[in-house]
Amino acid sequence: MAKLTPDQRNYLYLLEAERAGIHKPILAALYQVQGKPTLEDGETGLGIAPANRIPLGQVNTFAAQVQYAANTIRSITDSLVAQGWKATDLWSNEAGRYGNRFIQAVAAGYTPPANNEASARLESSNPQALLQAYLDDLAIDFKAEGLPQNLAYLDSALLTLVDRLPSYYRSLPYQRDAFLEALRIWRKLDSREAAIASLNLKTPVNADPESVDESYLDKALIQFMQSISRNYSGYPHQREALVRLTQLWRQLDSREAAIASLEKDTSPEPGLKIIDPALVAFAQRLPQYYQGKGEQRNALTEAFRLWRGLDSRTTALAALGINPNTLSASTTNKTALTDAATQLDRELLEFIERIPGEYQETEEQREALIRLVQLWRGLTTRDQTIRSLFEDVRRMQQARRDAPEAPPKPKPLILPKRPARWTPGNIQLYASIIPNGTFSWAEATHGGTRMPPDQTTVDAIVRIARLAQQARERIGRPFQVTSWYRPPEINARVGGVSNSRHIVGDAIDFYCDGLTGDQLYWFLDSWWPGGLGRYASFPYLSHIDARSYRARWLR
Repeated sequence: MAKLTPDQRNYLYLLEAERAGIHKPILAALYQVQGKPTLEDGETGLGIAPANRIPLGQVNTFAAQVQYAANTIRSITDSLVAQGWKATDLWSNEAGRYGNRFIQAVAAGYTPPANNEASARLESSNPQALLQAYLDDLAIDFKAEGLPQNLAYLDSALLTLVDRLPSYYRSLPYQRDAFLEALRIWRKLDSREAAIASLNLKTPVNADPESVDESYLDKALIQFMQSISRNYSGYPHQREALVRLTQLWRQLDSREAAIASLEKDTSPEPGLKIIDPALVAFAQRLPQYYQGKGEQRNALTEAFRLWRGLDSRTTALAALGINPNTLSASTTNKTALTDAATQLDRELLEFIERIPGEYQETEEQREALIRLVQLWRGLTTRDQTIRSLFEDVRRMQQARRDAPEAPPKPKPLILPKRPARWTPGNIQLYASIIPNGTFSWAEATHGGTRMPPDQTTVDAIVRIARLAQQARERIGRPFQVTSWYRPPEINARVGGVSNSRHIVGDAIDFYCDGLTGDQLYWFLDSWWPGGLGRYASFPYLSHIDARSYRARWLR
C-alpha cells in the first residue's frame, strides 16, 4: 500500500493531539525518530508496541499508532506529575513547547501500569534526535501562523479571556461546544459525550426527537468556566484546553491562529460578524412581509441611504430614481404620489433582494442592516437590536431545516441574457455552454478557478461541449465531470502530459454513475470523431476530446 503524504499524517497528528490535550509536534517527532514498527498498511509507526490488554493487531496501523502514542504521551505526563514534577518541568512558557527534560523522559520510553488500558508501550529513542525532530515540526507551525518566538504572554492572556467569557455567553451552539471542548480536555476525557456525562446532570425529556436543546448544560458549563482561574496550574493539558477554547470561541482555523490572536486581543467580545447570518436571513425574508406601509418604506430607504453612504433621505430618494418633491406632504397630485410610491417600493425591494449577493461584511453595510432591523422591529436602541439578532442566530442554529426560524433557502441569481457568442469577458458561470445544453461553464472552468485566457480556448470549450452533449443524449445518463480546461501549470501539477488536450480546452474526463470506463468506451468508440480514452488505474473514468482526428488509448 502507498504511504500517506506528510499532510495526511499531520492531519492525524492534529486530530489525536486535540483529543488527548497534548502538543502535536511530539507525535510528528516520534514518527521521524522511531521509524518502527513496520505496519500492515505499509507505513512505519511511532514506536508504539502492545502492552497490557492491547494486542498487536490493535496498534498495527498508522492511525492506531498515532492514537495510542497520544494516549501514551498523556499517561507519561500524568506519571511525571504524580512523581512530583511541576508544570515548569514539563513546559517552557517562553518557548511555547515541552521542556527539554520532558522530551528526555519521552525518549527514555514508557511501559504503562497494568491498570492503564488506554496506553501502550513506547520504545526508547535517541533524546537529541527526538528533541531536534520536535523543534523542526514546531518551527513549521510557528512559521505558518507567524507566531512570535516568545510566548510568555500566553498564560496570562488565556486567563484574562476565560475570566470574562461567562459574561458574553449567549447559549449559541458553537459557544457551548467551545466550553464543552475545554472541559473535556481539562478533565482528560476522549469524547464530547464523556464530557457531558461528567457534569452529572439529568437529561431533560425531549418531546421532539429531531430538535436538540442542550441549554440545560449552560449553568454547569458557566460554573466550570468560573472555576478555571483558581485551578489553573499551567500543566500542558490545561493550557491546551484553554487554547482550544479560544480557537472554537473565536472560530479560528488552527491552534496557532488562536495563540497569535491572543497576543493582540484578549477580549471575549465575539464581534458583530456573528450576527451576519441573521442579517442576511432578515434581508431574504423581508420581501414576503413588505406591505408598502410608511414605516416599512422609511426603514428600507434609511437602510439604502446608509448602505450607499449618502447624506440625507432626499439624496437617497434621488439615487433610487425618485423625485423627492413627489413624495412630500404638500403633494396634491394623488396619482403622481401613488405612482412614485409604487416605483419606490419596486426599487427598494430590488435593493433588498440584492443584499445576499452583494454583502461584503463591511462596517457600513452591517450598520445599514442593523438599522433596518431596528426600524422594522420598532426597537428603541441599537443594543436591543443586536440582542434580538443574537437571538435570531441562536434560533437559526438550533432550528429544524423546515422550521420558520431556519435560514431561508438562497434565491437563485437571475442570469443576464445569453450573448450571441461566448468570449473570455462575458462568460456566465452557471449558464449552459450551448443553448439548452446540460454542461455549464462552472463545470468547464472548475467552478470559475480556471477561466479561459483567450478566444481560442473559449471556442475549444464550446466545441467539446457540443460533442459531449450528443454523447450524453445518446447514452441517456448525466456526465459527472472531473476535469475539463486545465491551464498548463495546473496540468503539469496534476501529472498531465505536455500535449494534453485539457490545456487546449476541448477535453473532458468524466464518469457516469453505474457504468464502467470500458462500457463507456465501447459505447462511444464506433462514432466518436476525436480522442477517446480510458484508464487502467481508474476503471470508472473516461476521457473524450475534440481533436480533428480519431485517437484511441488505454493508460
